[in-house]
Amino acid sequence: MSLSRTRPIIGATYIHTVHLATRSNVRADGRATMSCSWAVMAGESQTGFGTEFSCEVRVPWRGSGPQSSSARLEGKVARMGTLEELRRLTSSSCPCLTDSNTSLPLVSEKGCRYNDSSLPVSHYHKSITQVNMTNPLSKLSEVFHHHDRDQEHPTVPSESQVYPGTDEAKAQYRARQVAQDAQLSSVQPIQEAPSGDAPPPPYAPPPGLPPDMFAKAGPAGEKSPDASETSAPLNGYPRPDFHRTASGLVWHSLNGPWDFVFDDTDTGLSDFWYVQSRLPDQGKRTIQVPYVFQCAASGIDERGVHEVLWYQRQIQDLRSSEAKERGDRLLLRCGAIDYHATIWLNGRYVGEHTGGHVPFDLDLSDAVALSGYMAENTLTIRVYDSAFDVTQPRGKQYWGPKPESIFYTPSSGIWQNIWLEVVPRLRVADGSHGTILRSNEIERGVVDARVAVQGRRAQEKCSVEVEASFYGIPVSKSGKKELNNSEDFVRFDLPMRLSQEALSKLPAAVLQDAPLKDPFCWRNNTALWSPEHPALYDLTIRLYNSTNGEAIDTVQTTTGMRSITWTHGDGTLRLNSRPYFQALFLDQGYWPTSLLTPPDPTACKRDIQLSKAVGFNGCRKHQKVESPEFLYWADRLGFLVWGEMASAYNFSMTGCERFEAEWLAMVRRDLNHPSIVAWTPCNESWGYPDLGGSKRQRDHLRSLVFRTKTLDPTRPVNDNCGWEHVCTDLSTFHDYADARGMRERCGDLQATLTRGKNMFLSAIHGRDGAEDDEGSRHVRGAPVFCSEMGGVNIAVKNDDSRRGNWGYTTASDGQDLLRRLEELLMATVSGGHVCGIVWTQTTDIEQEMNGIYTWDRKEKMPAAQVAEVMDRVKKVYYDGLRKHW
Repeated sequence: MSLSRTRPIIGATYIHTVHLATRSNVRADGRATMSCSWAVMAGESQTGFGTEFSCEVRVPWRGSGPQSSSARLEGKVARMGTLEELRRLTSSSCPCLTDSNTSLPLVSEKGCRYNDSSLPVSHYHKSITQVNMTNPLSKLSEVFHHHDRDQEHPTVPSESQVYPGTDEAKAQYRARQVAQDAQLSSVQPIQEAPSGDAPPPPYAPPPGLPPDMFAKAGPAGEKSPDASETSAPLNGYPRPDFHRTASGLVWHSLNGPWDFVFDDTDTGLSDFWYVQSRLPDQGKRTIQVPYVFQCAASGIDERGVHEVLWYQRQIQDLRSSEAKERGDRLLLRCGAIDYHATIWLNGRYVGEHTGGHVPFDLDLSDAVALSGYMAENTLTIRVYDSAFDVTQPRGKQYWGPKPESIFYTPSSGIWQNIWLEVVPRLRVADGSHGTILRSNEIERGVVDARVAVQGRRAQEKCSVEVEASFYGIPVSKSGKKELNNSEDFVRFDLPMRLSQEALSKLPAAVLQDAPLKDPFCWRNNTALWSPEHPALYDLTIRLYNSTNGEAIDTVQTTTGMRSITWTHGDGTLRLNSRPYFQALFLDQGYWPTSLLTPPDPTACKRDIQLSKAVGFNGCRKHQKVESPEFLYWADRLGFLVWGEMASAYNFSMTGCERFEAEWLAMVRRDLNHPSIVAWTPCNESWGYPDLGGSKRQRDHLRSLVFRTKTLDPTRPVNDNCGWEHVCTDLSTFHDYADARGMRERCGDLQATLTRGKNMFLSAIHGRDGAEDDEGSRHVRGAPVFCSEMGGVNIAVKNDDSRRGNWGYTTASDGQDLLRRLEELLMATVSGGHVCGIVWTQTTDIEQEMNGIYTWDRKEKMPAAQVAEVMDRVKKVYYDGLRKHW
């Protein structure tokens, strides 16, 4: 193998070791496929990152014909200081084969080490690639070492040249090389492609867990024998809010048992675990996905620190022969994996994702094809989740040795649904990829629909149409609209008003529950969404091939017509033009056996029903991006939601980039849900420890507000919930005082805005006295929310209430808790200045036992009595408005 630079590496020692290991298979058509894994290690470079290089691989072989075959490699050197740094560089400096027969990327993976410490600069490129040889190979397992460009044959360097470390380090290096060579030289015959017409068999659920959490395959509506009729919509499909029609929805849940290994020494990459069809037996166990290893539902239930995790299982291509010929794609869809995930299929790098709270998709189609359409494919996932990095958005996942105060057990790895899905190559995009349905124009009675597409080729002609219905009754249908060549989306104003004929066809119960004359329920024959009347329109989006007129893709979703307004100048926040008191829970979404993951498909629905049963009409979803099923049910049951991301706990450019990427991804994912009524990027200055004195920190928080408003101008943004507002639509404060303290604060607007922690910020002045930042202030007439209060636990005998039974204040029993609830809420609302509250919290969680319900969702006091209290509180608020007006 020869190596040359296309431009000098300044201050660098030239490449001194090249290692190449290969394996091959012979296909039925006589062509040979060679997989190459190669590494380049460089020495003392100070400015090597980005340096271009090229090399030529020469492969000797036995047989007739040419003496060797070659392929040329080109790319850029990825400079590495730490493993995390190299991972970040991978996507932007990924070398690839330029041979006409190959196009797979070569992916940087892991740094080399001298004497058990990282090199100042190490370059270690490793990949699995394929080269189609001109002649078949019976077996190929050659190791090439560095040689001068003038040398005709390679020479083997001494061990000290390859690895100039200690004797112990050299021995470790030799052992690792022997193991790697054995792995890479093993021959794995390419199997015949499966028929593709039959989906893989469902996986049985683990003992004691709901059967419907697992294994759904094939078209929607096709239920496995153990599926419950009432378990979940669409037979458990993880995105019921946006799905292909029953005839076109082909998917398979990957929830269930996976092989699982802790990689505490972080050697899995250098030992090529992703190449193997099975993870190492030592330390291997079975984990129940999508539950994290820290919880009981996973089958592991271990709370120790394990930062590197490996998952592996076999999967099948769900596509039929017809679907493959049509060009349909096989996607791996991941709801959320915490924190950095790297994915391989049959040893081939497929992709990676950073961010533990938002979804991502990876296309497996090419990797399946390049593997020869094997009947069984090995899917391998490596996860890195730091237990200590406070620039990583982590929310309530504690970085200390054990949970305490308001922080809980961390969740690492796969924690939301993961599944395979077959989609058309050219398809309708969901909210995460550009489709936006703005449904706030209730006076006009139209939805502003921006429908985006994915997978479109250059100048490919296609068109979109959208159809709306209400209770199965057609309402409107757009004409087909062609996409132009410069944009991958089209826009419609879709009418939502029902004709008199359509109104006459509605079930009688609909109009009895929501009378046409009630402007809170209807506006000019447009049905309105609210917690009391969660009216949803069904939308069908069709994508057509403009050349032949054939339908390519059909997607079904919903929307609810409702408006949220906050700029009336009278302190009200209005829903559908009417002042609306928001009685919200602080909902953190933890469960005893499964932590952040809902324990079954209807757990989110039950939590919403429990909240509504005690008179609350929504929640501030706190420090968590909840699973899409939660918002699906919030839309249908009528439940207001404030969207919020998990915070980091230190300010740095790395932390800002990480948080911003996930925050915007969350907004895109969820903005089409009518139940979402506000956005909260930050909580209590977490991640912004010096807003009082740092203009830089203020500017970044402002930028998040403005970017959020650019994506979604229809909802208010609560910039920094609780205090130290920089640029906000809502003046929110947190106060866990007793009833007397709340009455003193909330009886006067000035006291509400100034008591306790600074709600707003003073100006920042430079050394010359000039004003660098003007600070912030309450906008006159802006809505004021007590967005955290309560937090009352119940005393437990022989227990330290500050440890195992934590609360801000303590009640003696359930009736005392009920009394305190009413006193606190009345004290907050009766002053007439607060238009909504957030009560801490829905349920107990671990040691923080200040919920209205216990952690296992049992009542602490009769739900009906709590609901009566909430009715009285709302009445006080609305009576005060009438008196004021």
